[in-house]
Amino acid sequence: MGKHARRRQRRLGARVAGTTGALAVALSAGVGSAAAAGKSAGTPMTAAAALDDVAQAPHQAAALDVPPAPGQLTLPAPTGRYRVGTVDLHLRDSSRMDPWMPGQQRELMVSLWYPATHTGRYPAAQLPVSQQVLPGGVTLPTTAGHTGAPVDRRAGKLPVVLYSPGLHGHRGQSTALVQDLASRGYLVVTIDHTHDSGDVVFPGGRHEVNLMPPGSKSRHTIAIRAADTHFVIDQLGKIARGHNPDVEHKPLPHGLTQAASTKHIGMFGASLGGGSVAAAMHADSRIDAGVNLDGQLFGSSVDKPLDRPFMLFSSEHHNRNSDRSWARFWDHLHGERLDLKLRGSGHNSFVDHQVLFPQAPGAFGLTPPQLAQILGTIDPNRSIEVQRTYLAAFFDKHLRHRHSHLLDGPSHHYPEIDFIR
Repeated sequence: MGKHARRRQRRLGARVAGTTGALAVALSAGVGSAAAAGKSAGTPMTAAAALDDVAQAPHQAAALDVPPAPGQLTLPAPTGRYRVGTVDLHLRDSSRMDPWMPGQQRELMVSLWYPATHTGRYPAAQLPVSQQVLPGGVTLPTTAGHTGAPVDRRAGKLPVVLYSPGLHGHRGQSTALVQDLASRGYLVVTIDHTHDSGDVVFPGGRHEVNLMPPGSKSRHTIAIRAADTHFVIDQLGKIARGHNPDVEHKPLPHGLTQAASTKHIGMFGASLGGGSVAAAMHADSRIDAGVNLDGQLFGSSVDKPLDRPFMLFSSEHHNRNSDRSWARFWDHLHGERLDLKLRGSGHNSFVDHQVLFPQAPGAFGLTPPQLAQILGTIDPNRSIEVQRTYLAAFFDKHLRHRHSHLLDGPSHHYPEIDFIR
């Protein structure tokens, strides 16, 4: 067995051996402070490190004095006019070797979310993690997406929105936001960045785990993610031309080839995923607009001019005054630019942790003070509602040319949002 294969086997063994702690690690990866990626992407920091410490010590979690957890966690229902379908695709880039696994072609798992019809005939999709049950028997939520459901033709051509998760995070990390955009008529594509993500499950049950060596530089990680994004857009183009890029040739949902289009593309991400959006836009001019949800920026994209619309969306204690990368990037934005702050929020407010952790803190090994530290004080459902509203308004404006006065300045309907001028 080669050196890289042995290292992968050791890491997979460690993941399996973690049992109850492993799932919490997978859910909490990549969303520490806005600077959690740090200068060394392989080193957990701040809140992310604290979460991982608790998650890897299930005996400590069991000792917490917490009330019994509910049996089934839930995500807020989508608010758009359409029901939601989803399909997972296995993609292989035969032109590129995996930067984390020498000798292996780059492979990705992605999920497509879209407006759907006849959803009652198709099963509800689960989150893309290998374990669905937490300590105490708490079960992760099913999503609003229905696997393989036909595309709703009433939605017409679907603008595309790409999503990149936090460092070591998985593509289902912001499902509350993703499925809402799909219900509003978007084709949302969520990306697992293999060997950066903590654990990616491929067809046949093959697991590919995080192989990033200690000391990995965030700028290098972001460059790999930008290349992944460019490749995924190419595959969407193939779908729009009537081809099926899935490695196993899984049947595509009925109507997808007619609805898919790469003429209007946006991208957003959380934490390091948000920090990767600018680099992806610099690497691919097909991305028309971008949103960074509370992610620090790294690499050359910080100081490169960008002439397309961009929105920075920060937590309570993170903005251009506290993050030099944001201040430098702001000065190089030459398209429409917005800098919004969500009052009362924490760094983890921009992923599903915002609504999942408060439902069963004991199952995640979290105390009330820890919840306040990582999620802030904002009501979880209100936080998701506000994020959904502004994210949709931004992409509606720049991908559909539907102007909203919501983006012009403060609104008494959403007093939680500050416009940073």
